[in-house]
Amino acid sequence: MPGLLRGVVRTAAVAGTATAVRNGVSRRQANRWAQQDSQQAQAAVDPGQFPQAQTPVTGAPPAPPAPVAGPSTIDQLKDLGALYQQGILTEDEFAAQKAKILGS
Repeated sequence: MPGLLRGVVRTAAVAGTATAVRNGVSRRQANRWAQQDSQQAQAAVDPGQFPQAQTPVTGAPPAPPAPVAGPSTIDQLKDLGALYQQGILTEDEFAAQKAKILGS
């Protein structure tokens, strides 16, 4: 019986210690989050606290995005020719698409 009691006491001590540590960590983390939230709220009210946030960006405007490069005209014509040779396109459809690709 003394061995059983010793095991129960040891388990209770370990569980109690683990709970106390977990609660302490949770409390510290909650305090850090609350402190960060209050700093962010204060920065929103008083922008002078963080001068880098109110510094205007000067310089050239951003360059327009580069046009998306599609398949080249030759690649398009090769694909179109393959569709025609496979019999997927008729001669009229082939001619219309070819004229569209060539821009005529």
